[in-house]
Amino acid sequence: MGSDEQEIRRLFATWTAATKAGDIDTVLSLMADDVVFLRPGHPPMVGKSSFAAAAGSQPNQEPPEFDGTSEVQEVQVCGDWAFMWARLSLSITPPGGIHPRRLAGHTLSILKKQDGRWVLARDANLLAPVPDERAS
Repeated sequence: MGSDEQEIRRLFATWTAATKAGDIDTVLSLMADDVVFLRPGHPPMVGKSSFAAAAGSQPNQEPPEFDGTSEVQEVQVCGDWAFMWARLSLSITPPGGIHPRRLAGHTLSILKKQDGRWVLARDANLLAPVPDERAS
C-alpha cells in the first residue's frame, strides 16, 4: 500500500473519529472549500460553508450522536486526484437518545491533493434507511 493510499485511509479514519466526537472543526479541515456532497432525496450540498452551516444549524440545541463503521473497499490514486469507495453503517441518535436512525450503504469519494495533503473534494452518499427490527 502506497503512502498516498495510507494517507487517504487515515483521512477517513480521522473523519469517522471526529464525527463520533462531534468535532466539526476537524471534519471541516479534511475537506476542500469547494466540496460537493451528493445525497439521495436532497439537493447537492455545495461548499465547506454549506456543510458548516448544516452541521451548526441548531446552535442552541444539543447535536445528535453519531456512531458507525466504515469499510474501505478500494482506493485508487491518479496523480493529485484519487477516488475511494466504502461501505458505511451509520446510527444517528437525536438528543435525548430516542429512536436512533440507522442508515447503511456505500459512498464514493473523490479526493484531491491540496497544499501537499489529501482533502475530500466530492462525495456521493448512497446510504439508505435500515428497516427497524422492532417493527417486525
